[in-house]
Amino acid sequence: MSNKQVIYREEVQLSLKETHMEVRTSSKRLKADKDSGTIAVKNLYLACDPYNFHLIKYSTKLGSPVPGYGVARVLESGHPNFKKGDLVWGVTGWEEYSLITAPETCFKIEHADVPLSYYTGLLGMPGMTAYAGFFEVCSPKKGETVFISSAAGAVGQLVGQFAKSLGCYVVGSAGSKDKVDLLKNKFGFDEAFNYKEEQDLDAALKRCFPEGIDIYFDNVGGKMLDAVLLNMKLYGRITVCGMISQYILEQHDGIHNLLNLLLKRVRMEGFVVSDHYHLYPKFLEMVLPQIKEGKIVYAEDIVDGLENGPAALIGVFSGRTVGKQVVAVSRE
Repeated sequence: MSNKQVIYREEVQLSLKETHMEVRTSSKRLKADKDSGTIAVKNLYLACDPYNFHLIKYSTKLGSPVPGYGVARVLESGHPNFKKGDLVWGVTGWEEYSLITAPETCFKIEHADVPLSYYTGLLGMPGMTAYAGFFEVCSPKKGETVFISSAAGAVGQLVGQFAKSLGCYVVGSAGSKDKVDLLKNKFGFDEAFNYKEEQDLDAALKRCFPEGIDIYFDNVGGKMLDAVLLNMKLYGRITVCGMISQYILEQHDGIHNLLNLLLKRVRMEGFVVSDHYHLYPKFLEMVLPQIKEGKIVYAEDIVDGLENGPAALIGVFSGRTVGKQVVAVSRE
């Protein structure tokens, strides 16, 4: 069959650029033979995540399709857990059709009464990241103060809403006035600021948290993390989810205020969402009713067509996107 693909064509050194990828059309037989343990799928939606950078740079061969999370429909199955017509989400290829050789890493979609694109974000990896990072790693309590960096992104917008539903005071940082307005007026954050307009991040945090921060959900690392360390409360918790400000730097920013971890007895912990995937049914049990009742608000930016995929992905790293960036390969 004819198969349009986004191919990894040029090795990434520091930052990911559109020129590292190209769109090609190939003719290839994709068949999931009986008992092969594989599934052949038609890709419907692809997620643009910071995680794509690591998948591309460290685990993708030149000439291969760009990998990433996506939503797909099973066309043919050689795996006992999947059948033709099943909807799944998991790691797939940036192409119209893929042969998934390890489908046990995919999740079968049982609830199709919500937009399927949600399984690239709210009901997929980013949603689970927000849930596990906040509830399991942060151990939040009602009334605590919570700060979230990159708060308008796919993960941050959900962490903020989870924290508000628990009765926390929530502040987020973002990189534009539009995103700040979104945080306060759509996602219900108590306060938000544009970090690009702040000359002194320490002063900005003291303005928003005069008594200090109980929980910091870190998506950016670098200078923001260093400023937060000066403003943590006694026995505060820092959850390290990502460090997008550092991914493309040749010389990473140094952290100078680590002494505060000791003096304020702060717990700082990194996590990887795949360690918490066993909680996915519990996550769905909590989130699905809130979606249907309109208690969770979610922002997506969907572009149509694989040919627009590379530009959409680069936009995640340049700060152009608002909410979850999705590429629609085939809308159903």
